[in-house]
Amino acid sequence: MSLHYEVVLSCFLRDDTPDGVLAALRWHLGLDADRPAGLDSEEHSYAVLRPDPDSRLPGGDVASLLRQSRGFTAEGERHAWGLFSRNLWLDDMMGDLPALLDLIAPHVDGPGHGGHVREEFAAVPAAIVFGDGTCRLPAF
Repeated sequence: MSLHYEVVLSCFLRDDTPDGVLAALRWHLGLDADRPAGLDSEEHSYAVLRPDPDSRLPGGDVASLLRQSRGFTAEGERHAWGLFSRNLWLDDMMGDLPALLDLIAPHVDGPGHGGHVREEFAAVPAAIVFGDGTCRLPAF
């Protein structure tokens, strides 16, 4: 019997995130149907963040990538890409998480919490933490 994991990504990506990274995320999230050119099909074999309409998570799977205001500075309004996804993954999909986190980590807008991984029946999630262009993988 397979274990299931709730995988949540909740972070901001800098406004200057390369178009190729944003295209890859849109594909992973199911917002674009076609795999972007140049995305390694070995590392990114399928769209791991695409919501499952039959998800058994309360409220279902969620996928969002929006350019959002982060407030104002002396130079004017500051924007970033808000990434939020919540999906239920089978344990054999967890090997795809490092490649996805490596894709976004260099572009995360500031260090800190970026989501979590939680075994379906666990009470406490394991945090995904970004900093210095890298990601500390949670123990799951």
